[in-house]
This record gives sequence, C-alpha cells and structure tokens, in this order.
Amino acid sequence: MSRSARWRQADRFDHQARLAAPFAVLGVTTEEDWLVRIDYLPLGTPVLAPQSALAREVCEQLRAYLRDPRLRFDLPVRLSGTPFQQRVWEAVAAIPSGQTRSYAAVAKALHTAPRAVGRACGANPVPLVVPCHRVVAADGLGGFLHTRSGAPVAIKRWLLEHERR
Repeated sequence: MSRSARWRQADRFDHQARLAAPFAVLGVTTEEDWLVRIDYLPLGTPVLAPQSALAREVCEQLRAYLRDPRLRFDLPVRLSGTPFQQRVWEAVAAIPSGQTRSYAAVAKALHTAPRAVGRACGANPVPLVVPCHRVVAADGLGGFLHTRSGAPVAIKRWLLEHERR
C-alpha cells in the first residue's frame, strides 16, 4: 500500500497512540519493543492516549521534536524494507535538521537514480524519525508520500519551515 493510500485509509491501522500535531495527527504503531510505523492522519482524527510504555516514549519524543526540531530521536525502530530502501533510509537519517538534500544528491551518493530514492522515501514507515521530508527536488520542494500536491506536500513544507526556525 502506498503512503498516499495510508494517508486516506489510516483509520484501518492498529495505532497504539495518536498525537495531535499542527499539521496532522500522528498515528504511532509499535510491535513488542519496536516502533514500526508513524502515519500522518488527517487533522480532526481522534487522538488516542499511548497504550504502552514505548508508545508513550515515542509521543514524548515527537512532542519534543515539535518544540525543538534539533531533537535527535532515540527510539528502538524496526525498519522493514528492502536492502536498497534500508540504504536510502540510512542516508536520509544522516541529513541534519534544518538542512536538505536533493533526490539527485542522495542518489549520487548511493550510485542509483533519483526516482529510486523517491520511491524508497515514499515507502519510509517512520517519517520524522527517518526524515524523508528533508529530501527535495532539484527545482523546488518535490513530492511527499507519493504525491506532488495536497495535504502531504503541505506537511513537508510545514516540517521544513519548522526546522529552519
């Protein structure tokens, strides 16, 4: 399922917490002792108090990021993806807050194509923790969550502006 489909159908997921943010409601999914997914849910989606100690810690760190975008997340994350996706996510995770890299620059560092980087970013299960919003098009903002307009791109714009404050 694509990230944009997750945006529209996020109520189908079994979140252990839902946290209101200025740009969306963040749905947190954990399994055992691992963070496995963060979904962007439409504003107005009901919040849900954390259902586990890990979900509570994830929410605390997300709130801290919303106060100070320089926060470096320190969470146990299980990233499910192909070896290529894992390489892209590792490269993206190294981009500091307040900075961006183009899809082409990330692709060049990994000896691959910019579109492949975009597809891997779109498959990122833990946005914010792996900050794919910091990867932009050479000529502007670029897409987000497999779309080039609407709420997902507004979220990307909000996050980048937040990190530049």
